[in-house]
Amino acid sequence: MPDRSPSVKSMINKQILQGDYTVSSSCQQIFLPIDMGQIIPPDDKVRLVEAMVNGLDLTELYNSYGRVPKKTVTPRQMFMIVLFAFSKGIYSSRDIEEACKENTRFMYLLAGKQAPDHTTIARFIDIHLSKCPKDVLAEFTTELYELGEISGKTAFIDGTKMEAYANRYTFVWKRAVTTNKAKLANKAELLVERIEATYAVNPECSISGRISLRTLKKLRKELRIKKKNESIEFVHGTGRRKTQLQKDIEELEKIIDKLKDYIYKEYICGDERNSYSKTDHDATFMRMKDDYMRNGQLKPGYNIQHAVDSEYIVWVSSFCKATDTVTLIPFLKEMKDKLPFKYKEIIADAGYESEENYVYLEEEEQIAYIKPTNYEISKKRSYKTDISRRENMEYNKERDCYICKAGKELKAKGTHKRRSKTGYESSVTVYECSDCKGCPLKGRCIKGRNCKTPIEDRCKRIEVSKLMQEHRDKDLERILSDYGCKLRMNRSIQVEGSFSNIKEAMGVRRFWHRGNENILTVSILLALANNINKLHQKIQNNRTGTHLFELKKVS
Repeated sequence: MPDRSPSVKSMINKQILQGDYTVSSSCQQIFLPIDMGQIIPPDDKVRLVEAMVNGLDLTELYNSYGRVPKKTVTPRQMFMIVLFAFSKGIYSSRDIEEACKENTRFMYLLAGKQAPDHTTIARFIDIHLSKCPKDVLAEFTTELYELGEISGKTAFIDGTKMEAYANRYTFVWKRAVTTNKAKLANKAELLVERIEATYAVNPECSISGRISLRTLKKLRKELRIKKKNESIEFVHGTGRRKTQLQKDIEELEKIIDKLKDYIYKEYICGDERNSYSKTDHDATFMRMKDDYMRNGQLKPGYNIQHAVDSEYIVWVSSFCKATDTVTLIPFLKEMKDKLPFKYKEIIADAGYESEENYVYLEEEEQIAYIKPTNYEISKKRSYKTDISRRENMEYNKERDCYICKAGKELKAKGTHKRRSKTGYESSVTVYECSDCKGCPLKGRCIKGRNCKTPIEDRCKRIEVSKLMQEHRDKDLERILSDYGCKLRMNRSIQVEGSFSNIKEAMGVRRFWHRGNENILTVSILLALANNINKLHQKIQNNRTGTHLFELKKVS
């Protein structure tokens, strides 16, 4: 830079303070390439993101827009930017905006267009992408299938609980609401009886005979009419005496407001949940895994389900239910509706075993490799020597009876139906011993101290679902085979590894959005980013086309 006079230097300094930094620039643009793609290596991950997203249809994403301006960043480019940012561990919309202005790889995706601001990026995720996240995931999975990167045959399914963006001590428990609602109903009945006797009003009660919200509102209306007819003036403030009618109306209004609140809370919980958070109504309080001090904690969270094939997350769902058992069937139904192919083999852990799930998989002609719930404990010596368990009794198929260790028969007494929370009915056969008096093994065989009948007067009784036992025996035979052991080993590596990548490598242990719809969108974005990272890693290491890890041979 040549020397400048003091007057010129003073003028430049004033312009700098006003925000014009170009007056002192040394024209560095001539040293930068005109095409930003020239400084990006050919095997860079950003090129993979561009190629994969360009292969997607994204019709549903474009339909979420009323009109797409031509001069601004297109929805496809926005999806590239957000997906690449998530694959790099950048999740904040402000950080993505900053990366678009400073990072050459993000500039490459922008293709010369102006960087979007953080509100545009946030609206893209929360408004547009949240309307079709499963469609985008289905297109991405289909593209992996066409590339031969996933088998389309074997799906490893598992779930994890992730903490919601909600305060920890804002819980509402359904049992407490139900109990308080019943107490309030008793209080309302006493008040209604007293009002009827005092003012000679008789509102229509509900069909069930209980005091309903409609009854209380009608009673309040009757009292207000009485106030108007008698020209009674309500007073407020200290030193002024209220009439009994005013006291009764105010007490009635308090009961109505509380009853409305309880009804609203029960409505939010629904029939399938026992709690929710006040700051995120879709979040359910779940038992998270123990921390490093082995303290189990109840926190608001979501149950995130993954289906993994060939180390890629092929499907994602978010549930407000804490148990995995009731999530398997709706999860598989979504995959069946959205994906163009159907998985033949379903591998899951013990949390998914139930008769309903076995029956559904059999009807869909899918093979179940589900670990039984008693698989691990059945290896212990205490389990094998426990004579009270049905598994340790001899079964006579011809006579349809169990024989205990004392040599006595437990004969079938009848069957009854058992209904699960999902409405599934299973047939349960009851087996009972005719006489257990004087048996020396009775103390070890009959357990359970909560029964009102003394152990001396009780007989051994067991309940068995024959259909469930039949499916479990077939499933156990499959998972103990060489191929079953290989699949179970791959389940622990692949689907558990997907959660490990998201929680540890990508650093996401808690969501930063509220609502099940937004949580699902973020979960799918994280899954797609994980797939991009996995595909890039496989390409660079020449591992493309591999689906299963082989078992190590023991010499």
